[in-house]
Amino acid sequence: MNIDTIRQDTRGLSDGKIFMNNAGSSLMPSIVADSMIDYLELEEQIGGYEVAAKNAEVLEEFYDETARLINAKPSNIAFATSATEAYAKALSSIMFKEGDVIITTADDYISNQITFISIKKKLKVNVIRTKNLPDNELDLEDLEYLIKKHNPKLIAVTHIPTNSGLIQNVEGVGKLCRQYDILYLVDACQSVGQLAVDVEKLGCDFLSATGRKFMRGPRGTGFLYVSDKVLEQNYAPLLLDMRGADWTEFDNYELFKSAKRFESWEISYASLMGFTHALQYANNIGLHAIEHYNKGLSERLRENLKNSGFDVWDWGKNLSSIVTFSDPDGDLGTIQNVLKENNIYFSVTQKNSALIDFTRKNINGIVRLSPHYFNTVEEIDIVSDVLGKVL
Repeated sequence: MNIDTIRQDTRGLSDGKIFMNNAGSSLMPSIVADSMIDYLELEEQIGGYEVAAKNAEVLEEFYDETARLINAKPSNIAFATSATEAYAKALSSIMFKEGDVIITTADDYISNQITFISIKKKLKVNVIRTKNLPDNELDLEDLEYLIKKHNPKLIAVTHIPTNSGLIQNVEGVGKLCRQYDILYLVDACQSVGQLAVDVEKLGCDFLSATGRKFMRGPRGTGFLYVSDKVLEQNYAPLLLDMRGADWTEFDNYELFKSAKRFESWEISYASLMGFTHALQYANNIGLHAIEHYNKGLSERLRENLKNSGFDVWDWGKNLSSIVTFSDPDGDLGTIQNVLKENNIYFSVTQKNSALIDFTRKNINGIVRLSPHYFNTVEEIDIVSDVLGKVL
């Protein structure tokens, strides 16, 4: 990777800020924003339908680039306006009935946890969370025990929780799901764009992701991967529109063959254009190179924070480019003020966003720094020095 070129491609860095909130919403490369502006300006002149028709071939590259990103086929990919929409559409395609079981983890994303509780309340579905080992890794023996005991309809796992740097063993879960022929949904909202994600290795039936985080795309974008097995079994969203099926008889329709059946007809094509360029940008650099570089940044930052006396709350053997910490007294205010004063971008997660994890850790909140491949080692050290003066 040529970091200088990447930084020159990122106009958001030109004002001297140190941007480390990529787990929230990252900075777009200039080609992403420019392509969207150009698209909208053309829509202003000739209308949305005409612009979409003129750019049909380029817009279709979205499916090719996403497939390339996660080792899938274009027919397995659906565009979504967010990871949450993609996740919800996947869930809505599963015909749950009273007494069915969903197995998930204690570290799943807050919106997913709320969705599971909602399904539990409305459909009388049982939600069970598998255990963690003492080192915070998933207990796959416990998961297999739960599978044998409950014969779940679905297993759902968040690859990287938003509230810590833990990378959950989604590949190990996938092997069990294949062994016992169970539907498997992976939330890759925080992993796609910072790690090399391979759906063939994961063995998942669905995988949801967003554009705005480590993919460096625009807000209002995401995608859903749907496996061939699921498509062949005619899974489809509960609420279809003409993007998903052909109206063949007065009271019947025929599903389209590809994962596009999970899309909605009306989307922002300017956003789709921007996201396509973000995918191309990441693919051209290479996710293995990005993952390797990010690992070095995050390890250096964690070590510096620990050496300065901060409590680092990323528990697990395999950690990502999300670094969470607090001071020993649990005070976040001073840390936030110092970071803001030094033009360092960050985010804060409170207990209600990670209720199980933070209860287990006996904390009320954390500061989150999430460096990415446009950050430099020098920036890591500057941030570390700034924070080192807090304690």
